[in-house]
Amino acid sequence: MDALLYSPTSMAKRPCPSQNPRPQPPLNQMDHTDHLLEAFLALTDSPSSIDLSFDRLLDSRASSDVDQTLLINRALRLGSALLGAANRSARKRASKHNSLAWALPPDLTIKVFSMLDTQSLCYAAATCSLFNKCARDPSCYANIDLTTVVPKVNNAVVSTMIHRAGKALRSLKLGVVPGPTVSPGSCQPLVYTIRSSVDVSNFSWNDKRSRQGKESLTLTRSCLSPLVGDNAAPGPLLRRLHLYNIEKMDNTSLCGALSACPSLLDLEIVGLHVELRQTLMSVSANCHLIERLFFESSKTGRDDSLKSPTCIDLVNNCPHLTSLALRGFKLQDHKVRILVKGSRKLRYVDFSTSYSITGGFLRNLGSSVGGNLLEVLILRDCLHLKEVEVARFLTAVLAGDFKCLRHLDISNKEGLASEGDWYNRCYNSRVIPIKQVLAERPEMCLLAEFPTDGSYVDIDQMIDSMQDIEVFLPSQLSSHTSDASMFLSSSESSYNSDQGSGNEDGRDASYVIYEESSDEVDFLML
Repeated sequence: MDALLYSPTSMAKRPCPSQNPRPQPPLNQMDHTDHLLEAFLALTDSPSSIDLSFDRLLDSRASSDVDQTLLINRALRLGSALLGAANRSARKRASKHNSLAWALPPDLTIKVFSMLDTQSLCYAAATCSLFNKCARDPSCYANIDLTTVVPKVNNAVVSTMIHRAGKALRSLKLGVVPGPTVSPGSCQPLVYTIRSSVDVSNFSWNDKRSRQGKESLTLTRSCLSPLVGDNAAPGPLLRRLHLYNIEKMDNTSLCGALSACPSLLDLEIVGLHVELRQTLMSVSANCHLIERLFFESSKTGRDDSLKSPTCIDLVNNCPHLTSLALRGFKLQDHKVRILVKGSRKLRYVDFSTSYSITGGFLRNLGSSVGGNLLEVLILRDCLHLKEVEVARFLTAVLAGDFKCLRHLDISNKEGLASEGDWYNRCYNSRVIPIKQVLAERPEMCLLAEFPTDGSYVDIDQMIDSMQDIEVFLPSQLSSHTSDASMFLSSSESSYNSDQGSGNEDGRDASYVIYEESSDEVDFLML
């Protein structure tokens, strides 16, 4: 490509020309200017001779300082006008050359550009007028990815991209993604989060503020407003929306954007200060085609807003849901049970780092339509996940339930909660039939990573990190036994009973953005 295409030597940003055409001088004056310019360009003397000539001309007007100033200003304007005319001519010739030398026709070039990521597309568009014209096709912006490691995108950039895509827009990704993280062994696609310790060690919001420099380099609550509007707005055709760590996003703005996206299939929200209940209410009311919902809380364990009626509405209004991840929220078992058992097509479930989940929602779930189709179940680092419930669940797996299950993650860096008191942690359980399950179901990936003992777990520190979090304790607990066979036989009847419904409290209620002027390609590096 370098051998075929070239661009003018100067790509400096220039102001757009006036919309009004320039007045044409009289014909005789044009002839005189043409002859004068031709004679001037025909000079073969060295630049030093021109310098001497200009100095002599300037000295001839030594009597008046004003005259010297006027002469210098005229020379500067004339030189600038001549340089501009030369650059425009060079660009025209380069554009003509590229259109003849480029091997692909415009339709194939647009097809290639539509496969590029957003940043590469913008760089290509700034190369020459030919690429600029092809890169302006709306199909090139069907999948917009404006995620960055540090904030460098503002609302204007987002608006420009969305308007260029128009109704061709299918996917939109926005926000700060310090780095991809994924739980060890998890089959969940890479999820960008700032909340995990892996990312926080390399990135801080103070660093973000120092790098952004200006408020204009951050996204605000109105960054999704271009999706909302009249019939020309692209929101109704959007299929995928991913939002990461947008500090200024609020419930009203997010719900307003979701109301304009009825065709949404994939919604991913990480690190936004929005409420779980309101978000799920908006999804269930507007996004009836949703298939994948990934929502990670910005404040682990603090959001206890979800109510049972909201869960019921989501299940009833979103029948195509196949993947559900609610991470870091305070979720009770009876609410989780509604979501899992009621969803008829659910294959993927991830409640990692969620509080209050004990595992009781899994009881009698394998025989139901909503739970028997599960292929992936991730309960990693759920602080209240109980050893007894995990054992009962794996016993049901051995009995033939959950035939579709291929991936199970019950790992916990704090250990599992014991039967009588969640302060007492279990690190090496003898009642969980892990080996038996692996022998009976060799196709299953079973992750059960725990500390070797409790010496590395600081319970006091764990409690301090849970300020303002209400601890969930079951009202009735059966006695714990270390004999696996006795445990399995005694728990069979309780597991087969549907005790997971529960009662609900209050149940009644560095991008390149280019702008092409009439005679050149302008671009702005952010």
